[in-house]
Amino acid sequence: MYRRIQKRLNGWMGVHESRRGACSGTDHVPEFEPQRHLRLLTFNIQVGIQTGSYRHYVTRSWQHFLPHRNRTDNLDRIANLLRNYDVVALQECDGGSLRSGYINQVQYLAEASGIPYWHQQLNRNLGQLAQHSNGLLSRYRPLDVTEYRLPGLIPGRGAIIARYGDIEDPLVLVMMHLSLSRTGQNRQLGFIRELIADYRHVVLMGDMNNHAEELLSRTPLSQTDLIPLPDTAHSFPSWRPERALDHILVSPSLEIRRSEVVSYPVSDHLPIAMDIALPKGYLEKFPT
Repeated sequence: MYRRIQKRLNGWMGVHESRRGACSGTDHVPEFEPQRHLRLLTFNIQVGIQTGSYRHYVTRSWQHFLPHRNRTDNLDRIANLLRNYDVVALQECDGGSLRSGYINQVQYLAEASGIPYWHQQLNRNLGQLAQHSNGLLSRYRPLDVTEYRLPGLIPGRGAIIARYGDIEDPLVLVMMHLSLSRTGQNRQLGFIRELIADYRHVVLMGDMNNHAEELLSRTPLSQTDLIPLPDTAHSFPSWRPERALDHILVSPSLEIRRSEVVSYPVSDHLPIAMDIALPKGYLEKFPT
C-alpha cells in the first residue's frame, strides 16, 4: 500500500524520496481478455478537492496550492468508485507536489482501488507547487501506451493512447483533457483525428470542455463516425449538472451495453461510465 503517511511527513520536513516513475510497469498485469466486456470510466478529479457549490471555487481555492488534511480521505472515496471499473481515464491529477502532500495521485488511486497498471502523464510541471497530470488505470495489460502533447497557445494539455488486443487490429483508447477555447479544441481534435484515422475500434474519453453536438459537428471529429452519449449526459457542475463536458465516444464497431453519468459528487465534475463489448469476430484473432 502506498506509504502516504510517511511521504506526507517527509514532504513537510523537506525530505523527498526519489521519483518512483510515471508508470507501474506490466509485470503483474493480466493479459487482455477480449471475451469480457470492458467497464470504462472517465473522471476529472480536480486534484482531490471536493466542491459542492460555486462559492467553493473561492473559499477552497487555496487547496490548489496547499495541502489539506481531507484530500486523502476524498481520494479514498474516489478509489472506492474506481475499483468497479476496468479502464479509467483521470484528469486534473497531481503527480506529487506540495498541494498533494507529495503524493502521486494516479499511483495512489491505482493502489487504493486494486487496479494493477497505472500511467501518469505530466503535462504542466510547476515543480514543488504543482504537477498537473492525466492518468490511466487499467486492469489489463496494454500492447503499448504513448503520450502526446496536444497543440495549443498555452502548453500543458495532453493525451494518452493505450492499445489493447490484436496488434494488427487493436482496440485504441484515447484519454485526454482539452483546452477551454474553441480554437484550441479544434487544433487538438485535428491532431487526435489524425492519430486515430487508421483504426477501426476507437474510444475517446475525457474532459473535452464542450458538448457532444458541438464536438461531432463543428470540430475535426465531424469527419469521424464516433457515437456519443445521450445529450442529457450532463456532468458539470457536480452539484447541479447542467453541461455535458465529459465524454466517452466510441466507434460503431463497439457495442454499448450501458452508459451513465455516475452520481458521485466528490469533485466539481461527475464521472462518466460505459460498458462496451468488442465486435463479433474479434475473439477469433486470439489464440485459445
